[in-house]
Amino acid sequence: MSDYDLLVVGGGTAGLVAAAGGASLGARVALVERDRLGGDCLYRGCVPTKALVKSAKVASLARRAEEFGLRPMDVEVDFPAVMRRMRSVIQKAGEPDDPERFRELGVELYLGEEARFTGPKELAVGGRRLGGRGVVLATGSHAKAPPVEGLAEAGYLDNERLLALERMPGSMVIIGSGPIGCEFAQMFARFGCRVELVSSSPEPLPKEEPEVSATLRRSLEKDGVRFHGGYRAESVRVEGGEKVVTARGKDGSTAGKIEARGEEILVSAGRAPTVDGLGLENAGVEVGERGVTVDEHLMTTAEGVYATGDVTGRMLFTHAAEHQSRTVISNALFPVKRKIDHSAVPWTTFTDPEVARVGLTESEAREKHGHAESFRHDFAELDRALCDGETEGFAKLVTGRGGRLLGAHIIGPDSGNYVAESVLALRKGMKIGDLSQTVHVYPTLAEITKKAADNYYREKFFTRRNQKILGALFSLRRRLF
Repeated sequence: MSDYDLLVVGGGTAGLVAAAGGASLGARVALVERDRLGGDCLYRGCVPTKALVKSAKVASLARRAEEFGLRPMDVEVDFPAVMRRMRSVIQKAGEPDDPERFRELGVELYLGEEARFTGPKELAVGGRRLGGRGVVLATGSHAKAPPVEGLAEAGYLDNERLLALERMPGSMVIIGSGPIGCEFAQMFARFGCRVELVSSSPEPLPKEEPEVSATLRRSLEKDGVRFHGGYRAESVRVEGGEKVVTARGKDGSTAGKIEARGEEILVSAGRAPTVDGLGLENAGVEVGERGVTVDEHLMTTAEGVYATGDVTGRMLFTHAAEHQSRTVISNALFPVKRKIDHSAVPWTTFTDPEVARVGLTESEAREKHGHAESFRHDFAELDRALCDGETEGFAKLVTGRGGRLLGAHIIGPDSGNYVAESVLALRKGMKIGDLSQTVHVYPTLAEITKKAADNYYREKFFTRRNQKILGALFSLRRRLF
């Protein structure tokens, strides 16, 4: 049996960070991956979808040419060319995941092999037995279809199958209005596809601030997406060459029933941990409803076996997986254990406008801390947004007592790029005044955070009462001096 300091199962972002980090520290590391290095983010998630988002954005801007003083133009989307560009981006972005790079770091790779636990810290891999003082599960997640009658018989797409399309459907019904559903709904509508979005929540992105969700819905509808909010998909049938989704309002009444028709159905209503065939029961690793059960140190129910990334069911984002893996490396290799902290992990939905967030919503902050205030500023009042013709959205900062920052929410152009200063402020326990007093370049979109923070002072100090008191003092000073 081969003996390792660290055994990593899964070659996506979470597994690659754990393996490279362990090897860089001098540990003997083995990485088992049944397919290719790079994982869901590179081949089926973040990278390909952001390439498509950009193509859709360019198409949208071209149609708006007249707004910028240019002659109007007809835009014809060459869908096969769009998909070729997407695949070329994947290839370029995947270059750092070349197996040779990891071998040079000292990682021993078992590619194209299945791993199965035979004991608490033992794996069977391609006829070999591998033992590790620490084991890291990083096998990710996969799309999960909801229990809708007739869905399997009618056939449907998930994110992976959709990204393999060579011909754009003329129409599409999307079930689920989380980040994946919203991004695909807008991009395909901009490509010229007729899109209907069926959501069990009244507004898209139900985990966001209510006014953020409402703003995004208006933007989706402006792009031609027909949004059905508050309806749960009940059944699917094929009729006249189309797939018909019947959805019922949450009250269950017949009057609250709608039908959405499309050439294709995209299911984006949930994810499940990828754990089949791993033999977790042989190691004593338990799996909950959302993912592998882990404690505050990201250790599973088996001593010395850790889990990181999507397989845990916690914050299904690539950057969150990287954050978790840095904690796992330390805990799996060293005796002093670090607790994972997700309180300052941001996320962004790459619609147009983008939705960026870190920390608590106003209602969450009030429930947790008993007191919360919010301060916002609209992009329509920001000079750079006016110059760019991108005035939809706002920034909202949530504070607790004494102005301590508890959350930041931005819906606006390119917001994922400048939410980072709020992430740092939250992580360092800063107050909203620190954001207000930070000098920002003019004119930039990043000013939106400062402008929202400035409103704290306007509401707290630039009041009518303070004006009267200070006015009286200034008047007295004029008389005396």
